[in-house]
Order: sequence, then structure tokens, then C-alpha cells
Amino acid sequence: MGNRSSNHLGIPPPKGPSAVGCTDFMMDHTAQGSFFRLYYPCQETEKAEKPDWVPSREYFNGLADFMKINRTLSERIFNYLFGSFKIPAYLDAPFKSNGKCPVVIFSHGLGAFRTLYSAICAELASQGFIVASVEHRDQSASATYYFHEKTESEQARKSAPKTSASAQDNLVKEWMYYRTLQRGESEFPLRNTQVKQRADECILALDKLTQINSGRPVQNVLQTQFDWTTLENSMDLCRIAVMGHSFGGATAIEALCKEVKFKCGVALDAWMFPLDDEVFPRVKQPIFFINSEKFQWAGNIIRMRKLDSAVIQRKMITIRGTVHQSFPDFTFLTGNWIGKLMKLKGEIDPEVAIDLSNKATLAFLQRHLGLEKNFNQWNRLIDGEDDDLIPGTNALKENRLLSTHM
Repeated sequence: MGNRSSNHLGIPPPKGPSAVGCTDFMMDHTAQGSFFRLYYPCQETEKAEKPDWVPSREYFNGLADFMKINRTLSERIFNYLFGSFKIPAYLDAPFKSNGKCPVVIFSHGLGAFRTLYSAICAELASQGFIVASVEHRDQSASATYYFHEKTESEQARKSAPKTSASAQDNLVKEWMYYRTLQRGESEFPLRNTQVKQRADECILALDKLTQINSGRPVQNVLQTQFDWTTLENSMDLCRIAVMGHSFGGATAIEALCKEVKFKCGVALDAWMFPLDDEVFPRVKQPIFFINSEKFQWAGNIIRMRKLDSAVIQRKMITIRGTVHQSFPDFTFLTGNWIGKLMKLKGEIDPEVAIDLSNKATLAFLQRHLGLEKNFNQWNRLIDGEDDDLIPGTNALKENRLLSTHM
């Protein structure tokens, strides 16, 4: 997609003991179906390639819509800046694991899409998790797509008959772009409707993984090279977590409220605005808030505090020197000057920040999914015990109180 090479920029490779594979699943071709990028432990393979970070130019167009800039100009700029980057995982590589894998469903932020959090998802997969990064169809992604069946006129226009019919022969790709708020439109009703749909899409992705795990045949519309039958009986469906960034953080909380199969949740710099107040007392699972220093504000933190509990563990830490975009992959792909100008980079080294976030997440998941791993070596991070961490939050004066109660 681009020809610019970079010696020092790139998404950091995962640090866990397993090589990481990734593939795309679309179950049911309609907008009501499930679409996600799957990350999983894989066999080491020389043949497999690493996929483009941005799968096609339509996603650049969607990012332009989201940022309210000209599509043609921005496509050139985005392609120049980001077009050559690859995801640190092997496309369609064969699945391989030493035991049953715990499962994480990941939800992206506003204006994002399924591939933008590969540093987080690949790290979890390298540590033995199967991770489904959902691409949401609520018009909060910068772009996504589904298919419709060809009309009679579209079929009539078809050229010479093909010798082998594929499932996609009678399907036409439909792009769905980010929906901006209309003039005078109140934001809460839109975001509240979206967060409920997003949570349902996370639950649907889990249902599809459950189906794959049981060995029931599943039709992947995208017809990738990956053999999904190798995932039969591969997942530990007693150990499932939900995770997300920003709008995805709110989505994780909504999903915890709707589905008890999610045993805990991790909310990265959660944007709490879309949630109904009635959701908070109904969430019974442990939650870990990992916040950036520059994004959070008192009103948002106060909504997080509505999830305080004397009996269920609710934890919060803040990573010093981080901005809201310290969690998606963009932060690794721009130099210092552009990164800070576009607020994609904070003061902290982005690899240090994501490493702290990932290690704290793994320690939390071990604790609340009952994993027999060595992630508890990072337990101190859950309590904010590190020079680059703040226990609780920097956004409230009564932080001392908060950090002792969460």
C-alpha cells in the first residue's frame, strides 16, 4: 500500500513465548453478522506473511471522514505516513497452543477499526490468549464493510461464467463509514444506542468463537487460508474477558452488564459518557481502569467511581506522560514531531507505556481468570507501583481516597 520504508518506526513485536498468527472472520455476510480480526498462538512458519496494518484504502477515507478532512488529500498523506506498516503477526499461520487458551474480546474506539490495536492484541496472543478484535457496525468505526447479495441486474452484468463458484460470487461489498453527529443532534441518544449495539457485537463474537470451539461448521465469508477446524476445543470458555479502548472501554462495561460469561473487564482510557447510570450497579465482575494522564477529567472519573464496590475488585491506574492515543498503534508509527503535533504521542516512550499497560493487564487477567501463568510477577503494577504509574487518577483532588478504595 505504500513504498516508504522506516528504520525506527513500527509496531513493537510481541514479547510472549508464542509466535502470533492472525486472520479475519466474517460470519454471516450482512451488517448484522460478526466481523473480527482473530489473534492466536501459532506455529513458527517461514511462508506466512505479515498483513498490512491498514487493510485497504477505504479505511483511510473513513479516517478522513472522522477527522473532517478532505479524502483525496488525506489518503495520500495517510498512505505516505502509514501505508508501508505491517502488523506483528503472521497472516493465516497454523494455530498451535500447548493448552486451552483463555479468550479476550476487544472493542475499538470511536473512529477506529479492527486492526488498530495490534500491539495489544498480538501481545496477549503471544502470552497464550485467543483474542477477537471486533470491527463494529454501529457507524462508530471510521469504516467497515459487509456484503449484500447481487440483484438480478448485477448478476446479468457478470462477465463470462467462472469454472468454480465461490461463496463471494453472488455477493457485493458494501462500505459503511463513520456517522458524524448532525447539526443540533443530541449526542447521548446516539452514543447510548451505539454502545448497546457494540456490546451485542462483542457477545456475538463470543458466540461465534463458542461455535468454532465446539466443532460445529462455520462459514467464513472472507474465505481466508486459515483452517478454522484447528480451533476446535482450543478455547477455555470458563476464562473469558472483555477489553476495549475509549468508546471500547465503555463497550466493555456494557458487555459485562449484559453477559456474565465475561469474568472481568479491562477499560483502557474509557470514555464513560455513552453509558446509562443504571448499568453501573448491575456490573458484578472485576474491572481494571488503565488511564492516560492527559485525557481524563473529573466528570469522567466520577462516572468510573460509580462502579466502586466494597466486595468486587475495581482497580485504577494512570500511566504518566501518556495521551489518549497512547493505546492504539498510531503512537508507534509517527516521529516525535508529527506524533506530538497530532497528539498521537505523549511525553513517555510509547513502547514503555504499552508495555506497562500490557503487563498490568496480564497480571489482572491472571488474578481474575484464575490462570496458572507467571503474570503475577507484575501484580505491583495493578496497584500503580512503578515510577511511571500513578495509583488511581491524576484527574481528581481526592485521588488519595480513590486509590485506596479501588
